[in-house]
Amino acid sequence: MTDLGETQVHSVGSFYRARYIEDGAPHKILNISPQRHQPSQIWATAPDQSVILSIVKPMPMGRWDGAFKLTDNKILLQTATNFLQGLYPPLGDLDHNLAVESNGSDTISPSNGYQFIPIHGEPNEAPDTIWLKGDDGCPAYTRASNSYQTSVDYLSTVDSSRKFYSQFAEALNNVMPAENVTYAHAYDIFDLFNVGSIHNESFASVVTTPQLSQLRYYADAFEWGHNYNLTQPARSIGGMALAGGILQQLNQTVSTQGNLKLSLLAGSYDTFLAFFGLTNLTAANADFMGLPGYASSMTFELFTDGNTTTFPRDTADLRVRFLFRNGTDVSTPLTAFPLFGRAQDSISYDNFVDELGSRAINSVSEWCSTCQSSDGFCSQDEYASSGDSSSSVINEDNSSGLTAVHAGVIGAMTTLGVLAIIAVVVFLCRRRSATRPLLEKRSSGSETDSGISA
Repeated sequence: MTDLGETQVHSVGSFYRARYIEDGAPHKILNISPQRHQPSQIWATAPDQSVILSIVKPMPMGRWDGAFKLTDNKILLQTATNFLQGLYPPLGDLDHNLAVESNGSDTISPSNGYQFIPIHGEPNEAPDTIWLKGDDGCPAYTRASNSYQTSVDYLSTVDSSRKFYSQFAEALNNVMPAENVTYAHAYDIFDLFNVGSIHNESFASVVTTPQLSQLRYYADAFEWGHNYNLTQPARSIGGMALAGGILQQLNQTVSTQGNLKLSLLAGSYDTFLAFFGLTNLTAANADFMGLPGYASSMTFELFTDGNTTTFPRDTADLRVRFLFRNGTDVSTPLTAFPLFGRAQDSISYDNFVDELGSRAINSVSEWCSTCQSSDGFCSQDEYASSGDSSSSVINEDNSSGLTAVHAGVIGAMTTLGVLAIIAVVVFLCRRRSATRPLLEKRSSGSETDSGISA
């Protein structure tokens, strides 16, 4: 992750701190510790996996040189770490006295009271990866997603955009062959030019602002087509699994009477798109069909309609609100949008569970069955594709969670919990199964803003 990316993700954590945690916050979570991190109150998770790092540098004559290498940078874990450091900065940054040792020596604790917040990394082979990346290693998703490439819409766009893309072949000469500079690699091409425009001031000679907007338009269509189709639900399996994780995490907040106050999940933009389609957010704003900006975040607030000093015992008193923040610009608000094609921007908790539950994958065994997978952990008897949705649900050990999504807010304002999902990083990707030969899948991350105008 670049210094810019780290700064942007840290700023997102600071944004959430100002809204939900610090003293005087407008939506302060009920009884959350405002300065010193309390492990029982926060749960964070991210995939723990290597990524493909794409290194691209502008060359003379408006051409690029490119290389790809496997890196041990755990970009999703790094994103979660930067976010959490914005959420709970070093104690000395908050108050000098908080960073002083309590033994009377007036010794400052190491790193100015840096707060080490645990992040639960999920390796590729772990069943709990499905809640973060439910489309990875899923044969049914791969087949459904690839079918977009045989659709009339896809093929017609390839033809109609061919002349537009041809003008970039020379600039990308050292990165990809000319025959690949087409709509078939719409996201990869947009990402290359977008990153170049961010990190190189002379890049205006390579791509104009209108051209970059057109490249983004095609990238939006390309990724939406691969991750959502109303008549082919399997394209949204990643969103279905995320929905199951969200329900489990919110249930942790409710069942513990608000002991778990905030959950964080670091995920990728394609999962965001699948979830947007699955929950009919496009009825609220058609821009949800577009790629989210880097380090965008979506939040689920669990709240009550009145002020309260204790967590309600009756779920009938709870409501849920979905909010989205597109990118990291300080002027960009966290905006509420109605889910499921409804008019109101909040919904009762019980109705939310019913609505999202009807769209969700709720166990590892259900994921194995839906994905038609018998490989890896799906070959184990406890996860075999039996259709039994009762086994291996998130948090079956009654711990604080495994899904890292915005927790919830109780508020009107008493905030009881928040579940946050942050889209992670530009130009770092995990390779998808060999269906797209170049720069396969990107985490939805930091560097600049793009996509939905919330």
